[in-house]
Amino acid sequence: MNLNHLIAPDRVICLHDISSKKRLLEKLSQLLAQGALGLNHGEIFNRLVERERLGSTGLGHGVALPHGRIPHLDQSIGAFIRLEQPVDFDSIDGQPTDLLFGLLVPDQHTDEHLQILASLAGMFSNPVFCSKLRQCRTNDDLFRHLSGWEHVSQAS
Repeated sequence: MNLNHLIAPDRVICLHDISSKKRLLEKLSQLLAQGALGLNHGEIFNRLVERERLGSTGLGHGVALPHGRIPHLDQSIGAFIRLEQPVDFDSIDGQPTDLLFGLLVPDQHTDEHLQILASLAGMFSNPVFCSKLRQCRTNDDLFRHLSGWEHVSQAS
């Protein structure tokens, strides 16, 4: 999967000062709102929190994939945050989270939603890929590494 249709450079960031799951979801909502015309970050935040109430989207190994379907969205969008200091995200393995990929999908695109989540789960289950993300120190480096996933996955 090529992430370039989901992410943009202004929605991929390194953060140093987030200390809770709630603050992390707030920041992620703000980033996603930048790519979702007509949606505000409060609406997105509420949708992500509703999804978290169903069960944590923390996959384990320091990775979380908060996601939700949103009415009135034209296309799927994503945002990525790498934290300097991991936070408790209620992950299945109990480990704190430092890599977070947020995803919004149009309400009626159930199949696309599941396909994207499966691709992201596969991508973030690659320990070499995640290790390289953790080594990135700038937003530009993070974006380049995420954008290069298609090439990386075909080469391995």
